[in-house]
Amino acid sequence: MSRDLTPGTTTRRGQLRVYLGSAPGVGKTYRMLDEAHRRLDRGADVVVGYIECHSRRHTENMLQGLETVPRLTRTYRDSDFQEMDLDAILARRPQVALVDELAHTNIPGGRNAKRWQDIEELLAAGIDVITTVNVQHLESLNDVVQKITGIPQRETVPDEVVRRADQIELVDMAPQALRRRMAHGNVYKAEKVDAALSNYFRVGNLTALRELALLWVAGRVDEGLRDYRATHNIDRVWETRERVVVALTGGPEGETLVRRAARIADRTAGGELLAVHISRSDGLAGASPGALAEQRQLVETLGGSYHVVVGDDVPTALLAFARAHDATQLVLGTSRRGRLNRFLTGPGTGQTTVDGSEDIDVHMVTHEFTGRGRLPSLGRRHSRRRTVAGFLAGLAVPAVLTAVLSHFHRQVNLTTDALIFQLGVVGVALLGGATSALLASLVASLLLNYYFIPPVHTFTIGAPNNVLALLVFAVVALTVSTVVDHAARLTQRAARATAEAETLSTLAGSVLRGADALPELLDKTRTAFALDSVALLDRVSGEALGRSDAEGDPAPDRTVTELPVGAGALLVLAGRRLPAADQRVLTAFAAHIAAALERDRLATAAAEVEPIKAADRMRTALLAAVSHDLRTPLAVALASVGSLRSPDVEFSPEDQAELLATADESLVKLTRLVDNLLDMSRLQAGALTLHLEPTHLDEVLPRALDSLLDAYAPVQPLDLDTAPPVLADPPLLERVLANVITNALRYNAPGAPVLVAASHHLDRVEIRVIDRGPGIAPGDRDRVFLPFQRLGDTDNTTGVGLGLALSRGLAEAMGGSLEVEDTPGGGTTMLLTLPAAELSDTAPSLDDLAAHASGGPGE
Repeated sequence: MSRDLTPGTTTRRGQLRVYLGSAPGVGKTYRMLDEAHRRLDRGADVVVGYIECHSRRHTENMLQGLETVPRLTRTYRDSDFQEMDLDAILARRPQVALVDELAHTNIPGGRNAKRWQDIEELLAAGIDVITTVNVQHLESLNDVVQKITGIPQRETVPDEVVRRADQIELVDMAPQALRRRMAHGNVYKAEKVDAALSNYFRVGNLTALRELALLWVAGRVDEGLRDYRATHNIDRVWETRERVVVALTGGPEGETLVRRAARIADRTAGGELLAVHISRSDGLAGASPGALAEQRQLVETLGGSYHVVVGDDVPTALLAFARAHDATQLVLGTSRRGRLNRFLTGPGTGQTTVDGSEDIDVHMVTHEFTGRGRLPSLGRRHSRRRTVAGFLAGLAVPAVLTAVLSHFHRQVNLTTDALIFQLGVVGVALLGGATSALLASLVASLLLNYYFIPPVHTFTIGAPNNVLALLVFAVVALTVSTVVDHAARLTQRAARATAEAETLSTLAGSVLRGADALPELLDKTRTAFALDSVALLDRVSGEALGRSDAEGDPAPDRTVTELPVGAGALLVLAGRRLPAADQRVLTAFAAHIAAALERDRLATAAAEVEPIKAADRMRTALLAAVSHDLRTPLAVALASVGSLRSPDVEFSPEDQAELLATADESLVKLTRLVDNLLDMSRLQAGALTLHLEPTHLDEVLPRALDSLLDAYAPVQPLDLDTAPPVLADPPLLERVLANVITNALRYNAPGAPVLVAASHHLDRVEIRVIDRGPGIAPGDRDRVFLPFQRLGDTDNTTGVGLGLALSRGLAEAMGGSLEVEDTPGGGTTMLLTLPAAELSDTAPSLDDLAAHASGGPGE
């Protein structure tokens, strides 16, 4: 029974049902097939898109009576694989399709890389899909499962794909029951049972995987519950699970509150701990970042989660967070304010939260800091000098204004006098804060009454409206001065926060720039805090890891502050005593210095390891490259010598000569290869010893040709006897010429000789080895000088590709060069350039030769 849609109708999206299991063998596929039979009995059109029975008899029996869509065969790397035929299912258009193993990776060649993408197409076509997946294949749990079982899972499916399922059913089985199923042969074949029970299917592994599956499904159910409550505008808490929210202010009582909340959450199975800090929207609230960081670490250690919510009304924001997370209990600390403070400022956050908590239980936890707060501050914390100046101004400013206004008493009225006095009170507030302004307001009220309110020169007030005016003046002056002081305090905090942000931004940039960030960080720490010196010491040995000192004599009353940096270092600061407000920024500086120190340590360790890695890569490439080329000539030589020594065969003199020639030729190849390898290793290690002397080319070339095999005979020298001698190491020059000529002969046109010509230009001698071969493309000219580059060639039977690499290295070690040029008319010309001995006033210095030998500026 297929479904035909009339033209113009919109295909509904299919529904996805997922059977989630904790491990293979719990019965997901069996349950899926059982559901298929149930739907088939109700008249639904059900087909099997893909089922993997793993040779389990009971599962295979469940396939009887179900229509199966034939699988698609794909060939990959010369092997055939069976895959789900997506197009066939789409063409069949059933109501329900069974697709096993949701996280499966498809064989390359189809349009989708993953099976879950195939399922998305089926759902988009309006086909309901029933599928299966194990918890270890969920992307978010992949690393956790690997830590538990020690086995990485390479096939994963995004959690969101499973979360979007219309139905998720957990197929659960106790670990002992699953192990019994395996022992009876109901999961794996008999030969695999023992290994599986001893490794992946241990009781501890299965228990942990079972808990992961249960928690993941519980989280999905919780998400569904939240969506339902949001859709139906249900604000009241449903106590389906104990969730304990602890409010943190950044105060010293935070650790006590966190531990108490964790104990409350642990009293019920599945209890959840959430910590929240309410941050003001202006970002200027004075919470300790260091204390909050420590409390956050404690929360996460106890298995809870940490959250930050922005809000100016702390009780409202706190209750909104608790209700949004369906919290059942709320933990707060009792107020640190004293009784007088609470009397002056009214009910605090705790009492306001209790009044609005409704169905959330609120725990007010006492602690050792309860009631130890100070009186509410009426102003900013000024220096002693500004405080004294503020009080003096509170007395002096009203007096000066009285003296000035007395001279203009007839020109101005009482309203103007009051406004001018009010302006003076505001000025005092800016100087000394609200306390000084309160004093100025009191003095100004008295002077205004005595000198300007009739009857003057007496504190008696004649008209009732003047009494009201004086009271309004006092209230307005005090209110305005308080607002001005508060605004100035916020401005000061904002300026400090901006300065701290700019400083930390510059500091972060210093860490990101360059490799020498540590000295710059120490210097910025010293200058930012105006210190005499900053030193970074190793905590164990006391050795200085870095230091920054200011110019001039140190302050006579300087103090020394020590701050731990990372696990093994100590930051020592000498200079002025740092106020508490600077400690927060100093902690950030210390964190950046610790990061820079760790980066330097890692860079040092990496630099120490790099030569070892390079040598290891060299050895690996060497062994891989010479495995064939060492073995072949050695095997030929051994076979030839072994044949000659065999008593069972009589060889004629001609056969003996041929065998000896074959052994000799193989040994010559072997000797040349070993010599090249040894020289290359010495070049790589910078241990090549040079003996430079004037060398004639017409003397070196014959010895180089003698080292070649008989097959390399057609070499024609040109003008070598007229060229000046070169400054070179004769044996090494012989090796260079032999390797370059060998390479030219290998690729030269048949019957054409290889030409070796020399010319003189200024203080250099240029030696050209010319062939008529196919030539070298411009893009490959540098690649031919790489060691072992022949490993990528199609023909790897004629050498390991060391000849040209070694030749260039030896040429550069002798102060010369080796380059590639095109031969006019076709072919390749190797240009070897060496210093001319008779025109060189001085030989290359030892430093120059060392630089060439180690691949320095000579490259």
